Formats: sequence, structure tokens, C-alpha cells
Amino acid sequence: MVQRYQSPVRVYKYPFELVMAAYEKRFPTCPLIPVFLGSEILSEYQSEDTSLHVVERSCKLNVDAPRLLKKIAGVEYIYFIQKNSLNWKERSLRIEAHNETFSSRVLVNELCSYIVHPDNDDWTCFEQSASLDIKSFFGFESTVEKIAMKQYTANIKRGKEVIEYYLNQLTAQGITHIPRWTPPATITTVEAVAESSRPPLAPPLDIRVEPAEPLPHSSIKEAIPSLSGQEATTPLPDADKLDADYIERYLGHLCPMQESCLIQLRQWLQETHKGKIPKDEHILRFLRARDFNIDKAREILCQSLTWRKQYQVDYILEMWRPPQVLVEYYTGGWHHHDRDGRPLYILRLGQMDTKGLLKAVGEEAILRHVLSINEDGQKRCEENTKVFGRPITSWTCLVDLEGLNMRHLWRPGVKALLRVIEVVEANYPETLGRLLIVRAPRVFPVLWTLVSPFINENTRQKFLIYSGNNYQGAGGLVDYIDKEIIPDFLGGECVCSIPEGGMVPKNLYQTEEALEYADHIKLWTETIYKSANVFKGAPHEIVIEILEASSVITWDFDILKGDVVFNIFHSKRSPQPCRKDSSSPLVPLPGGNNVQLIERNWVLGVDYSMVESLLICREGESVQGSHVTRWPGFYILQWKMHSSPSISSTTLPRVDDVLASLQVSSHKCKIMFYTEVLASEDFRGSMTSLESCQSGFSHLSAATTSSSQSQSSSLISR
Repeated sequence: MVQRYQSPVRVYKYPFELVMAAYEKRFPTCPLIPVFLGSEILSEYQSEDTSLHVVERSCKLNVDAPRLLKKIAGVEYIYFIQKNSLNWKERSLRIEAHNETFSSRVLVNELCSYIVHPDNDDWTCFEQSASLDIKSFFGFESTVEKIAMKQYTANIKRGKEVIEYYLNQLTAQGITHIPRWTPPATITTVEAVAESSRPPLAPPLDIRVEPAEPLPHSSIKEAIPSLSGQEATTPLPDADKLDADYIERYLGHLCPMQESCLIQLRQWLQETHKGKIPKDEHILRFLRARDFNIDKAREILCQSLTWRKQYQVDYILEMWRPPQVLVEYYTGGWHHHDRDGRPLYILRLGQMDTKGLLKAVGEEAILRHVLSINEDGQKRCEENTKVFGRPITSWTCLVDLEGLNMRHLWRPGVKALLRVIEVVEANYPETLGRLLIVRAPRVFPVLWTLVSPFINENTRQKFLIYSGNNYQGAGGLVDYIDKEIIPDFLGGECVCSIPEGGMVPKNLYQTEEALEYADHIKLWTETIYKSANVFKGAPHEIVIEILEASSVITWDFDILKGDVVFNIFHSKRSPQPCRKDSSSPLVPLPGGNNVQLIERNWVLGVDYSMVESLLICREGESVQGSHVTRWPGFYILQWKMHSSPSISSTTLPRVDDVLASLQVSSHKCKIMFYTEVLASEDFRGSMTSLESCQSGFSHLSAATTSSSQSQSSSLISR
């Protein structure tokens, strides 16, 4: 397995030429990097105009590995080949490095670059990436992988410190400016010719002694790119790159590998969702919930993004208006913040008539209300991050259980509570910073036994439970909440506006039929998406009848599982769901939501025709597009399982091909889709007018993609 590393962009607020002067001080040896024992120039090239300088070096490294492993390997030092391509004209340095030692067993590739900041000519950006591929190493592959990545990530931060050390050293020497490269002047004298025979390896130093004033080292992003959820003043070259100082300021301290995981997952979302990606803090929550395992975090994040899209969660704060019963009898609300700056939510669960609320508004309304609270909590965290000048990514919840008794253990109420916990755990991981439970009665252990198995272990570790009145005084609430904001009902002096609850009047109860209608019809019909299964040999198809040419068929779908092929066909005949024969009933299909329309006796090119080139869509991708119809008739949108390439019998099959073939044949694919037909005069781009675009991640991200399609056949932006 190839281990990859991607660093955030690091910004030096110094001109490129000065940074290069500091960089060259690392050679031939650098005492500040203990593992770097020295280097030797293998080859060197310089262009006639001195604008391009290419140096290839052999670098000697002392890897911090167990003595036994070095003895087994038979080497004491590791040698790397490093090629530096310095372009003074374009003001860029490209560094390529790979290992020479054990290259047949272990392959390490590193790519670094120094470039001028796109919005400030006097700043320099640095970025690096690396890959580690261990093919075999005497049975110590896992050990070598851990040692290599530990050594590599330990040197990343050190490398930045070394550059800054030499920059400060240059400043102390009075060197604060080096002129930029300029084309050489025309040579007219013998002395000039003789002088030019010794080409400089760098622009001549223009030494200026200025007052000892430290150059600024503040972040490139006092405000950050819009994709990161803030206003942009100095964006980086590419929108999918993150600045190291921004990560520290807005997301908190991350080790190099954690930074790499965030960047890699963010780039994957950028590629598959075309800009419709959540904010960085949202991605980071899912990574933390899975201990920075990219594959596991990606799986639960994609499931959550699909859930948000299907149920319009991005718009819940704008669209959701709680029933008056909830306003008066739901005993929870926001109340200042804790000592760490986290928003504080207080829930007086013991005073809440859960049975009455369920009978008055139904389970779905309560769930929707809880979701709105969580969305509001994320918004408040962002606001507090700006106010306190440090990352605030979670909130504190204070739960008062006074009054909790057996009526709260009513079975439908517990069932509703478990469902709320399940939804919140799946879609809002790592948003709870601390849970303070006070005045827990004797019945609480029974409730805890019921709900604790549904709560993630990481979340359970954030619970602090106080029984009786031992929450008062030292070791109690005052350790986490300022005394001035402790609510009056807990013995504090702060008046709290949270409803006191009480019993919901029975005349507000609804009938079972009305509650069922509210649960399954009224509240969740805001979703405009449908889901379907796609099986091998059983594609899913939908038909759209077009009465006028030049109408626009638009679509938006997500691949939830497996890989599929998407295509569009046109037919003058009205297709019908597949039947065994004309007189028999419909044949049961493998999935209840799988529909096949193209009959087996239809001939492509005769009964129907292809109007778009097929598109292969991979698992996790979000696909949007449109098609301008040329003729009236019936248009069939088809999702078909993508089969792996056939394996030639004359060649030895690759293991990956065999596994892929087995995987495809052993499971179904699943999609979630929405389509809409627009009149040509109402169409303003493939996604601009599509209602489903509103369900993208616009609330999660300030940037969405709306790819303009003006041709008669505008296929899919991924």
C-alpha cells in the first residue's frame, strides 16, 4: 500500500530571492537538521542568461532506526538523489527527490516547490508532498513504514524552522533585499566578456542596512478563502489548498499527518463534488471521529452529506419554524458560553413532558427541532472562533435532570430519544465538547443503561455526571462555567430565559392518524430526491416525456454505492416497465425501487437511440448536468452497473482485476437522484435553475458549482 503525505501551504513573508538565499545555506551540510549528514553535487547546469539553474545532489541521511534493523539491512546511512530546478525568471524552485538506497524494495518520492505568492510579490509559498511505497523489506515492512513516516513528518516542521533561522540570520547581517533577476546587458568590452565567463549562481546581493525592525510573520490569512468559510483577502493559488497558519488559527493544532489527512480528504471531495464541499472544520470533525483514518472518515462523511442533501438540512435554520407547543414546552435553549469559549446549551430534561410533546407534535418534529439546534450550534461556534481569536469547534451542553422519573422511561419516548441520538451521532460527530449532567436522580442509571450503548465511546468520555447538589462549589460547575452565568434554577444569579416546561395540555394532543401523517408526509416531503438500486443485468431507468423540442432535462444524482454508467436515450415509443410477456403481470425485479423500461426486444438505432455519450460514475461522486432536447418524444435516463474490464484468457489476470470483478458481482449499486424539465427560456445554465442545486452544500460551503452549459448537448460536470 502506498502511503501519501500532502502538506499545507506554508507562507514566508519574505521575497523569493531572500528565501532562496536562506535555502542555499542548508548546503552542503546543515547542523540544524541532525539526520542530514552532507551532500555532494553530481551535476550542475546553468542557462546562458543565468535564469535557469539546475543542480543534482546526492544527500547522505542518518535514519533513526533500530540498530538491529540497520544490521539486518546491512546499511548505516541512506542516500537520496535530489534535483533542484531554480528558475530566477519565473521565481520558482522545484525540488524532486527519491531514495537511491533500497530503491528496489522501498520507493520514496518527494516533491517540493517554492513559488511567489499570487497576491503579494514579496511573499513566498512553500508546498511539499511525498509518497512511500514499501514493496518488501525482509519482513519488516510495517516497521519500516512507521519509521519512515515518523521520521519524515518530524522533519517537516523542522524544515520550516531552518528556513526561518537562516532568514533571521540574513536579517541580522543586514541583508534585507536581493534584487530580482534581469536579462544580462549586451557585452561590448573584453573585461565584460571575461567577467561573464564566471556566471553567478544567484543574483548579486544588494546589501541594505535598515533599522532593526522584525519582518512580519503573521498569517497569510487574517481572512481566509471562501471555501474555508471566511471572507478572502489573500487567497492561495488553488482553492483546494490550505495554508498552515490558517489551520493553526481557525482549526487548531494538528500534527503533520493530521494536516495531510485533512488536505487529502478535502482534495478528494473537491474532485468528486466539484467545489460543493463542506467547510474545513466540518471535514475535520469526521476525521477526528475516526481517528484520522481517511477511508473510514470519507465513508461516514459521504453518507452524512448525502443525508443532508436528501433532507434539505442545509436550509433547516431558514425553513424550520417549530410548532408553538415546542416553543412553550421544549425546555432547552442557548445560554452564553463556558470558560473555554464554547457556546453553552442548557436542557432541563427533567422538566420536559416528553410523552406530551410526542403526542402533540410527533417524533419527526422533535427530531427536526434537535437538528436545528445542532445547526445553530455550529453557527455559534464559528462566531465564537472570530470573537475569541482561537478555534471553537464544539459546544457544551448542561443537562438538568431534576424531576426525571419513570414517566420519562415511557417506551415510545425512549425510542424517540434513541433515534435522535443515532441521527446526531452519525451526522454531528465531535460537535459536543463537554456534557455536564446535574441533579441526576436515582432513576438515571436505568435511563443511562438504555441509551449509553448508542453513544460513541469518544462522546461518552466527555460526560460529567453530578448527583444531588455536589455540582455546587469547587469541582463542580464553576470549573467549567463562570459563576456569573450559572442559571438561577441551579443556585446561580443569572436569570435564564429557557422555558420551564410542564405538562402539555391534553387538548393539544393529536390523533394517531394525524401524527402518522405528520411524521411520514408533512415534515419529510421537503426532499426532492429519490433513491434506487442498480443490479447487474438490471439497470434503473426513468422516462421523461418531452412535448416541445429545445426543452432542457436537468439532473442531479449521487452514487451512494458501487460504480455505475449513466446514459440517456430517446424513443418515439412510450416505454413500459418490463413484463414477461404482453399478457402476464409485471415481473418482480430484484429491488423494490428498481425500474426497467427498455424492452429486451428493442433494437438500438431502430426503436431507440443514444443522445449522450455514456459516463462512468464512481462511488461517492456527485454528478450534475443537463441535456437540451432536439425532438419531442420519450427520453430515458439509465443508470447501469459498471462492469470491470474483461480478463483476457491469454494473459495472466492481475489480482486487482480479479478482486474488482468479484466485488462488482457480489453487491448492488445504489443511487440517489433528482430530475427536472425546464423550458428553454427558463434555463440559465445546467444547475442554476435546477431546484436540486439548492440542496447542495451551500450552507456548508460558501462556494458551489454552477457550470454553464449552452450547447445542445451539455454533459456532466463532476
